[in-house]
Amino acid sequence: MTRILTRGLLAVSLAFGGAVAVTATPAAAAAKTYKNCTALNKTYKHGVGKKGAKDKVRGKTKPVTNFKVSNALYNANKKMDRDKDGVACEKR
Repeated sequence: MTRILTRGLLAVSLAFGGAVAVTATPAAAAAKTYKNCTALNKTYKHGVGKKGAKDKVRGKTKPVTNFKVSNALYNANKKMDRDKDGVACEKR
């Protein structure tokens, strides 16, 4: 319903020559880029991952499952995902 209402307001605003302000979603606005994993782990103790990600491990090591799930936050810091498993800065 919000999407329909937004489209209607956009059409009305454009029809009358008005300007339209577009705001980012709260998740996208909160996606902070951290300098390194030490800085990220101060806020997110077990790292950040995108939705559906699973920590890749070797041997009998248990995977980290309690990382913060946020696509926007992961995308802002994916350069720190060394093993490319969808979880950045995973820490037990």
